Amino acid sequence: MPTHYPEDRLYHRDALWLQLLERDEALVGINHYAQDNLGEVVFLDLPRAGTPIHCDTALGTVESRKAVSDMIAPVDGTVLEVNPRLRNEPTLVNSDPYGEGWTLRIRLALPDATGHLHSASAYLTLMNLTD
Repeated sequence: MPTHYPEDRLYHRDALWLQLLERDEALVGINHYAQDNLGEVVFLDLPRAGTPIHCDTALGTVESRKAVSDMIAPVDGTVLEVNPRLRNEPTLVNSDPYGEGWTLRIRLALPDATGHLHSASAYLTLMNLTD
């Protein structure tokens, strides 16, 4: 399996990943494909803690030297925390998209409503990607 798509994540077709945690919580971040195509990330406009997010709608934006793109929510939920390091270190999205570059910690509105998300191998097939 390609190292750029960890198996412990679920992938939304619109470039975000979800890592399920305990107590109906999850981390959300920008996947390798998206950060690679964006180039150097210079700014993220993310929702505040307490903000509801809705699957398949914009939850914020990511700005790179190339473009500004909407970040599309992978699930319904509520923002619990925004990665505080991204304010001063937005390039963590590029250098460590599945680790220190996570964007949000959320509480899932419906913990079992992740069936529309893809495993790493299914995402790679869907996007016709190779590592």
